[in-house]
Amino acid sequence: MGNSKSSALSKEILEDLKMNTKYSEAELSAWYTTFLKECPSGRITKEQFEGIYASFFPNADPTDYARHVFRSFDLNADGMLDFKEYIIALHLTSSGKTMHKLEWAFALYDVDGNGTISKNEVQDIVKAIFNMIPVEDQKKLPEDENTPEKRADKIWNFFQKKENDKIAEGEFIQGVMDNKDILRLIQFDEPKKIQDKLKEKQ
Repeated sequence: MGNSKSSALSKEILEDLKMNTKYSEAELSAWYTTFLKECPSGRITKEQFEGIYASFFPNADPTDYARHVFRSFDLNADGMLDFKEYIIALHLTSSGKTMHKLEWAFALYDVDGNGTISKNEVQDIVKAIFNMIPVEDQKKLPEDENTPEKRADKIWNFFQKKENDKIAEGEFIQGVMDNKDILRLIQFDEPKKIQDKLKEKQ
């Protein structure tokens, strides 16, 4: 971005973000100031992103989940997130429209980016989610989803897939929209905490 190091957010990016998220100009400007303090270059690396997640989840290990979230939002695959990618990530994971959220969820689960999800990929993400849940809270989960393997099996069985089958994006989105229980199983709602922490920093 030409003016990524400027202390003011460009009008073009500001308008774009106001249109595509629910955030106000005041919120975006305040977050941009915070973002530049944390990342003076105007860009955030994968390691910095993982560090931010780690600071929000002191009782768990969010490294794998943060890595997958970063991958799903690094749209140009340059190993960095600029402010626009960062805010869109925050918006989608915490308050975006259901359809956009599910498109993002599919991208998150499609680890190799080939346009379909395999059972191994479901297991990868579910394990990353479990690492974010404190051990005490894991003990309170229902018997049939209290391990990453059980939860992955439950998701896979819902889609009525054989071990080596794949799930396409349309099928994934439709299946989740038709069954709120699956929506609960595939997602992790903690990004709301991250949004609240960002507001505290202002």
